[in-house]
Amino acid sequence: MNGELMMQTSNLDLRELLSFKPQGGSMSFLEQRIYFEDLYSQGIKRMDLCQSLGPDITKSIVIKAGFTKGWLVAERIRRSMPELWDEAKMGKLGPLLSSMYGFGEMLYNQRQDGIINKPLVDSYFVGLFEAEQQLELIGQSDEAVCWEGIGFASGYVSNVEQRTVYFMEGECQACGDKYCHLWGNYVEEWGDEITPLLPFYNNISNESVASQLSDVLEKEYQLPPIIQTKIKDTLWNSKDDDSYPVSASYAMNRLLDIAANVAKAPTSVLVTGESGVGKEKLVRFIHDNSQRKDKPLVAINCGALAETLLENELFGHSKGAFTGADGNKTGLIESANGGTLFLDEVGELSPAMQVKLLRVLQEREIIKVGDNSAIKVDLRIISATNKSLEKAVEAGEFRQDLYYRLKVIELVIPPLRERREDILPLCRQFLNRFNDVLGKSFTGFNHRAADLLLNYDWPGNVRELINVIERAAVLGINAQIQPEDLPDELHTLATPTSTHDTILSLHEVERCHIISTMKKLRNNKSLVAKKLGLSQATLYRKLKSYDYEDAEG
Repeated sequence: MNGELMMQTSNLDLRELLSFKPQGGSMSFLEQRIYFEDLYSQGIKRMDLCQSLGPDITKSIVIKAGFTKGWLVAERIRRSMPELWDEAKMGKLGPLLSSMYGFGEMLYNQRQDGIINKPLVDSYFVGLFEAEQQLELIGQSDEAVCWEGIGFASGYVSNVEQRTVYFMEGECQACGDKYCHLWGNYVEEWGDEITPLLPFYNNISNESVASQLSDVLEKEYQLPPIIQTKIKDTLWNSKDDDSYPVSASYAMNRLLDIAANVAKAPTSVLVTGESGVGKEKLVRFIHDNSQRKDKPLVAINCGALAETLLENELFGHSKGAFTGADGNKTGLIESANGGTLFLDEVGELSPAMQVKLLRVLQEREIIKVGDNSAIKVDLRIISATNKSLEKAVEAGEFRQDLYYRLKVIELVIPPLRERREDILPLCRQFLNRFNDVLGKSFTGFNHRAADLLLNYDWPGNVRELINVIERAAVLGINAQIQPEDLPDELHTLATPTSTHDTILSLHEVERCHIISTMKKLRNNKSLVAKKLGLSQATLYRKLKSYDYEDAEG
């Protein structure tokens, strides 16, 4: 095959695009309600439909359902991310979406506009689910079986082109071929080879689906910003593992939506949260999504410098202001002119510095140390603290007027223990980073290691998580991160004594306690059984039911 291999989708973890509402029994993928159906039950249903309705009617139903699904996926992308539409027209987005929806891996995709006697789109796949389904349940087929696949491709490309496109399958792995070869063209530009398939499409078209779904499309039909970002980063092969934030939780997604709206205005923002939650990352997110993104973002830690040094750093000085001031110095506030000034640990400002900062906020001007003339500045101030400024105001440690000036809008980042859906996505992000840095190739986390990560309370929040993942990446020797690669505190504290609000079943309480005891006593089963008041046979049985890897030892 000629042409370039398609992009890899490994830097988009599909689990991060899934959202679950266990209490409501619902799941969403790309913010669309979905439900799981396994390969076998779906295949049996298709076989039953073929027996009841006949293979031709079933084939038509499946193709048309696939067409509608593909068309709707394209519509969501078109409405949410119009800046990607050129990428879609060039055929760069389809392979990603095909993988995301589980059809199979696209090895090759080529668009061939204007080439006489050539299809508009020419694609090769391996592992298309319908071909695998056929081989698993029935055996080798005499004809191509990827009906939903050609329907999905037809609907998607029809929406992209705003002209009806039909796909057909020439080679199919279900028939013993090496690949599933799909190609598509505008209906009116197909030759006689499409004629046998036309009855199965039954005149479905770009226009007919748009008309049929008109009521649905009148509603807001867009992907949320965080999902848009994930797709863009994957499509454009983003390598910025420091990008913030990775989130699968409602709390953080809601916070990001608010932050994205706040970014559009020059309003002062106060970012609060425990140490290590990622306040500086959120500040960067706000700046990068603002109209000031092409101007500097200047950060200073207010608690890291003595008062005299801080004043000099913030405001600068004029020549001769003090001994050693041989020239004028531009302060950080003036350096941030036109952009954003980030004051980290703003709660550490002295009373005198609070007065000076209040003047900057009120007058939008500064006076350098040793100078009398004011310099006008245009900047946005974002501050952050892990202290309660409200309590500091009550205690007389922080000026109330400055507090309200800084806190026009307050964004509170919840601690990691309150957004546990974010833990594994963050772990995977940082594992990918350390794979690159350390030259490792970890594929993920053993399920027992994932349990430990999920059940730990993370008092140091994301900063602590980064250190844990780096340690695991350095020590790990298997394809996946194992429980023994994680520090002892995760084994001893990931138990029912955690302070989070999760209510565990008695079975889970017992499991956590037994495994914790095994770790503490270095897997000495006879000693563990004695300490727990169990027979060794009972302990062995319980460990085996927990899938504890040393259960047979």
